[in-house]
Amino acid sequence: MIPSYFPQGDLVGVLTTQPLDRLLDYKAPEGGCHLGAFVEVPLGPRKVLGVVWGPGQGDYDSAKIRSVIRVLDLAPMRDEMRDFLTRAADYTLTPMPAMLRLGTRAPGLGDAPSMRKVYRLGTRDPDRKTAARDKVLAVLRDYGGLAFTLGELAEAADVGSSVVKGLVAQGAVLEEDAPRDVPYPPLDPDHGGKALNPDQAVGADALRAALRKEGYGTTLLKGVTGSGKTEVYLEAVAECLRMGKQALVLLPEIALSGEFIERVEARFGMRPAEWHSGVTMTERRRCFRMVGQGDAQLVVGARSALFLPFRNLGLIVVDEEHDTSYKQEDGVLYNARDMAVLRAALCGAQVVLASATPSLESWANAQAGKYARLDLTARFGAAVMPEMAAIDMRVEELPHGRWVSPTLRDAIANRLEKGEQSLIFLNRRGYAPVTLCRACGHQIGCDHCDARMVEHRFQKRLMCHQCGETKPIPVICPSCGAADKLAAVGPGVERMGEEVAALFPTARIAVLSSDLYGSARAMKAHIAEIAQGGTDIIIGTQLVAKGHNFPLLTLVGVIDADLGLQGSDLRAAERTFQLMRQVAGRAGRAAIPGAALLQTYQPDHPVIRAILNGDEESFWSAEAAERRGAGVPPYGRMAGIILSGPDLKAVFDLGDDMARRDGPLRQIGAQVFGPAPAPIARVRGKHRVRLLVKADKSAPLQAALAQWVAQFRLPANLRLAIDIDPQSFY
Repeated sequence: MIPSYFPQGDLVGVLTTQPLDRLLDYKAPEGGCHLGAFVEVPLGPRKVLGVVWGPGQGDYDSAKIRSVIRVLDLAPMRDEMRDFLTRAADYTLTPMPAMLRLGTRAPGLGDAPSMRKVYRLGTRDPDRKTAARDKVLAVLRDYGGLAFTLGELAEAADVGSSVVKGLVAQGAVLEEDAPRDVPYPPLDPDHGGKALNPDQAVGADALRAALRKEGYGTTLLKGVTGSGKTEVYLEAVAECLRMGKQALVLLPEIALSGEFIERVEARFGMRPAEWHSGVTMTERRRCFRMVGQGDAQLVVGARSALFLPFRNLGLIVVDEEHDTSYKQEDGVLYNARDMAVLRAALCGAQVVLASATPSLESWANAQAGKYARLDLTARFGAAVMPEMAAIDMRVEELPHGRWVSPTLRDAIANRLEKGEQSLIFLNRRGYAPVTLCRACGHQIGCDHCDARMVEHRFQKRLMCHQCGETKPIPVICPSCGAADKLAAVGPGVERMGEEVAALFPTARIAVLSSDLYGSARAMKAHIAEIAQGGTDIIIGTQLVAKGHNFPLLTLVGVIDADLGLQGSDLRAAERTFQLMRQVAGRAGRAAIPGAALLQTYQPDHPVIRAILNGDEESFWSAEAAERRGAGVPPYGRMAGIILSGPDLKAVFDLGDDMARRDGPLRQIGAQVFGPAPAPIARVRGKHRVRLLVKADKSAPLQAALAQWVAQFRLPANLRLAIDIDPQSFY
């Protein structure tokens, strides 16, 4: 049995965040240390962060073993958290130091408790207004009373620190001495509950009963868009708080957090803890510490919030559980939905997977009885589901360079006359996906990737959506030197904005795309303005499909409903179905009925028909039958192997060698496909080659993959990444 405490001088095995393949032996410091203690240890000339993982091995010259420098003032990592990191590493085939980095992603964890100056919104108005002062006050209001350090506030408002100091002198901003990390105010589970309809009440009762059983379980909460899933799972959060346990709500997009935090505050009387890239470093450190001490009852966060050191986790909610942004596609490759289920299973918590269009994996688990399932079949209150129809583009007459059909144009005009909002959906960022030379046919690509550069006319730049490289829009073809022959081909949302402005010159138009905002705060403010009726026509990418509520929106027009049906992705049909249903669900969420019109050249395609008919169970059953027949997820197992390096031949040679020496995989009945160039064969100057491994559902895939990969010694400039359950194949 592993001891829970190590006296001074005992050997301890420390897992560090450094890329090493083993635990390191150290002597316990003066005063000893507990199992799971966060410690600072010497590594060569450096001091690094680590966690006491168990007793030392003692297989090193004891005279050379150094001592732990100090134990950090943090709650020790619990057994279930260490188990979670270990199990997650085994499943994803990730080195343990990389997993520990996920579990320690907060700044200044080693800093001693201290006081610091913080700045909050004051009670007075400044004697005179300036643009800079207004920006500071706007930041403080937008963050709902949160405290900032001087540097953070100045940076968030994009002003000099003297502007903040001037507002302090005026009393418009308060300067306070405060502990660096303070507990979050308690939430009241009985504060602001809403009256639920019969469907919602049944769902809330079932979730409360599952929590009271004091054990692990997962429930798929499937409800049509606008059915009030959020109110149902907030009742589960309230029950969790009554039981004295902590709750975590995961959201797929930071843009959703502003509106959601307001709903939580209205329900429980106080703001919850937040964990995502949009909060300050000060707040991230506070959140980490308070979660570990049990002084944060509810955390609302992005996928990485799963790795916070919860002390008594009772409930995890994965909102919009089907969303692909829950899959981490670089660094540690994991799916937050699956990791949420693993974490809950290890600590005896409940999981709620909420979605109007669940992933096939979750649907299949519910069908098999592994998950409970709750259905909300009607919209809340007077709202009804939108009518859906296809616009057959084969019979529509469109001028060259135009994409809004006459039928859709007339429907938008009708909404404008009624004072209602319309949404035009096109899942392409930028102005145009291709810039083409009409003289020689050259398409401008990225210098570092095998990808076309997308024109972003608002920014007057071409951008690579793979590596982020940008360059000015050229006037001369870089291939043939012809002047004034470059043409933008195809539409992006910016180009749609131009077309819609020409069609409806008096309409107020907003383009919603993640790359058009300098900060998450600006995006949230614009979305709030739209929800209050400040826009007539919204043009947006998939950003608008995720949970936003626009009460005046009654028409959704999809420009290219066929876009996701192209290519060989095994999830193409599922994702198109989900996206179209989610986008259509933005319409008619209040008392006014809505409509959704899908422009398509394939109105008879099975997926398009399923979207229009709304027969979701038939769609999932048919999709499941196809996947089962092919032996692919969720009825089989897959892993992607991504090889990358600067020399294409060396990368392919390694791929060929791996495909030949596949004995460990054949022993479990797995197949290896490839090597083949990745669909985007060069990213950031590195050539990319993929292999795909397919195995039966019950096959011990991870162990076989580890044995297979261990056969090969990679040169320093080649990289190998293993993606268990790949969600994309780019």
